[in-house]
Amino acid sequence: MFKIVQLIVHRELSQYFKTWSGYIFISILLLLTGLLYNAFAVGTSAKYSADVLSDFFFLASGTTMVCGLLLSMRVIAEENQAGSMPILTSAPITDGYIIIAKFLSAYIMTSIYIISTIFMPILIFWHGSVNLGHIFGGYVGLLFLGAASTAIGVLGSAAARSQLFAIVISSITLVFMLTLWLVARLVDGPFGDMIQYMALHHKHFRPFMDGTIKISSIIFYLSVILIFLTMARNLLEGQRWRS
Repeated sequence: MFKIVQLIVHRELSQYFKTWSGYIFISILLLLTGLLYNAFAVGTSAKYSADVLSDFFFLASGTTMVCGLLLSMRVIAEENQAGSMPILTSAPITDGYIIIAKFLSAYIMTSIYIISTIFMPILIFWHGSVNLGHIFGGYVGLLFLGAASTAIGVLGSAAARSQLFAIVISSITLVFMLTLWLVARLVDGPFGDMIQYMALHHKHFRPFMDGTIKISSIIFYLSVILIFLTMARNLLEGQRWRS
């Protein structure tokens, strides 16, 4: 079973590394992150190094979520679009393992992008004065946020017959989860606190921006990953029965 998962992951990754698509995609995102970093994190006014680093992680969280969605939109939808899904589902592997393999392939690419941004915090560390723990905590947050965004993208891909619809579904879901903290402001009491807790970024990622690793936030992101991958598995299973 695990060998088949490994083969699927290898096949997916080879589509990026054997062509220029993966390199070009990550290069464009790095360029965008660098431009945002220079324009908004560094800026023109004097700032403490720790504030510049926090701003960098805030900006990088946005590009990380975009990266997770764009890389995962194709993992299932492309199989449906190409008509190769029946071949994949006929393999001696459960739907759950197929989803895990697809998720891992997209998440590995997302992680490569995240790690590739390390030169920007290194520049801040070299020219300023920041704690290495701040950098470490921020990257832990980016990796978990990237995983959650990738899982949302996998669900969108499993729910759509084309990559275009997959990115639309994933984007709507992501934006909804991002804006829950605004909805929470309109609701008083424990229900408002519950809605705020479900927001993907506001409550859970901001501690990581300041280098603080919160176990409750890690548990939240792991829960998001598990829930969305389970829903993707159920959708794939439903497609198998319908066919």
